[in-house]
Amino acid sequence: MKPTVFDLYHPGVALAYFAAVLVFCMAAFQPVYLGLALVSGFAYSAYLRGWRAAARSATWQLPLLLIVAVANPLFSASGSTELFRIGLRAVYLESLAFGLCMGVMLVSVVLWFSNASHVLSTDKVMALFGNMAPVVAVMLSFAARLVPQYVRRGAEIEAVQQATSAARPRSAKEKGAFRLRQVSVLMGWSMEDSLETADAMRARGWGAAPRRTAYRRFRFRARDAAALAVLALLAGTNAFLAWTACGQFSFYPTMSRLALWWGYAPYVVLVFLPLVLQIVEDVRWRA
Repeated sequence: MKPTVFDLYHPGVALAYFAAVLVFCMAAFQPVYLGLALVSGFAYSAYLRGWRAAARSATWQLPLLLIVAVANPLFSASGSTELFRIGLRAVYLESLAFGLCMGVMLVSVVLWFSNASHVLSTDKVMALFGNMAPVVAVMLSFAARLVPQYVRRGAEIEAVQQATSAARPRSAKEKGAFRLRQVSVLMGWSMEDSLETADAMRARGWGAAPRRTAYRRFRFRARDAAALAVLALLAGTNAFLAWTACGQFSFYPTMSRLALWWGYAPYVVLVFLPLVLQIVEDVRWRA
């Protein structure tokens, strides 16, 4: 896993940061805030995973965004600026903009959850929750592992099927059967792996002691407290500014106009902070 600037701090700092950003992604439903969350999430994902991996993820994230954006005006015909009609149903600009923002919010949350899973590795999750909530810690660590594991195994299964000339799909019906067979093999592999994991945990004495130890210890130091204080200040400032911005903006019945405002600057600092700090750290090491 690629080292990040969060490795210099206690895992609680990373947990608090991503929790704050995710809350803003879901609560600050305003176009500028949503756009900043999306751009910063994609940029940090590109740094953590590489531009190619981020671009591959965008091939399904952007269609998801467009589907949500298009679906909203079809099911919620609200607004005052009519764009066109599909039969008897009118499509309004306000409803389309609302759906677009919903799609941006959904993709932003997915991106930031993905970034958090890359930064908060299994050992950090176990160090944070291993004694307070061991079952929750194991569930979180397993959930963070499942998505990349499923993607990797799915690619392996597809490569094996493509290598067999007789299994290559040629028609639409064969392509559907090809995908169903791929999913079937993947689910069978995952269920077999879950049984082996459960047996291994039982053999290693999972749950035999009231408290567990961690193979990597993290000490909470003064710089961690200072980082949390700065984060709390940024989060508190942005909470007030986001509440003000969201209160002044509305989609219906007529969408409000967006203007330049200094209040967006603290949010830019918050969402781009780890990427900027990482770039500074990389420049220091290369100098």
